[in-house]
Amino acid sequence: MSLRLAALPKAKVPPPGEHYDVVIVGAGPAGLSAALYASRFLLKSVVVSEDVGGQLNLTNEVDDYPGLLRIAASELVARFRDHAEKLFGVPIYTNITVQKFERIGDEFYITGTRGLSIYSKTIILAVGARRRKLGVPGEKEFTGRGVSYCSICDAPLYKGKEAVAVVGGGDAAMEGAILLSGYVKKVYLIHRRDQFRAKPYYVEEAKRKPNIEFVLNSVVKEIRGDKVVRSVVVESKDGTVRELAVDGVFIEIGFEPPKDWYQSLGLETDEQGYIKTDEWMRTNIPGVFAAGDAISMWKGFRQIINAAASGAIAAYSAYTYLTQKGLIRRA
Repeated sequence: MSLRLAALPKAKVPPPGEHYDVVIVGAGPAGLSAALYASRFLLKSVVVSEDVGGQLNLTNEVDDYPGLLRIAASELVARFRDHAEKLFGVPIYTNITVQKFERIGDEFYITGTRGLSIYSKTIILAVGARRRKLGVPGEKEFTGRGVSYCSICDAPLYKGKEAVAVVGGGDAAMEGAILLSGYVKKVYLIHRRDQFRAKPYYVEEAKRKPNIEFVLNSVVKEIRGDKVVRSVVVESKDGTVRELAVDGVFIEIGFEPPKDWYQSLGLETDEQGYIKTDEWMRTNIPGVFAAGDAISMWKGFRQIINAAASGAIAAYSAYTYLTQKGLIRRA
């Protein structure tokens, strides 16, 4: 991720062998919300994460979080972090990847990169889901400057613009194109095949929109611009190359959870690798909770407000678990 906020203290890894009531893995909205609430329940908490912000680092502005009419994504991340770290004193350590946890008595032993070696009575997994990337020139450079991975999140920012491109052939791409057609004058829907994975209802609705143009059997080769996106280069199966003038490119080719490590630990997941939880964010492993984009229940509607809410619920469930097990010891 590209976003880097205020520097952490010199001790950038939790002290080896330290014991916690809850370790929160991930520092996006779900993880930081969990940290805030865990602290309010007087749990000794720590956040370890690869970055701070999660998917918010891939967008520019946010206008769908209640109470904030419009805010830079980086500023919202900073506010989440400050709330947990400065107001409630939860330490946040970044550039760390958790690789394994195993139960030892009433605790979990958690290890990871950069010498991570700590103990905790509970774990909250808020590891998010990764947007699939196109991997073409210009994609990384213009992320947050015209390249977006969330039509629902960013469509209003393009109101009155001339044209945008949506890439993909599933429900998210089709819904995104339909939504954007109400904001911009022209939508190019680019798909590598001439058949769609999207529900037929969405396909037919998109076809009825006069300002949606289907660019089928075509792939994106490059995204071009200066300070912001100005065009997208597409190539069809017959070798024809077109450059389409656009103000933005919405890449809607799906998500994938970071399932490789946590599936091996015995966590129950759905067929796509998203963590199964109940309504209280409990997983199949007692003492392990999950929240945010990594959980199965949110995969159809990933929003900041959902992530933050589920993080708060996970913290409450961790507190309830510790209380019922008699594992909270006060000085």
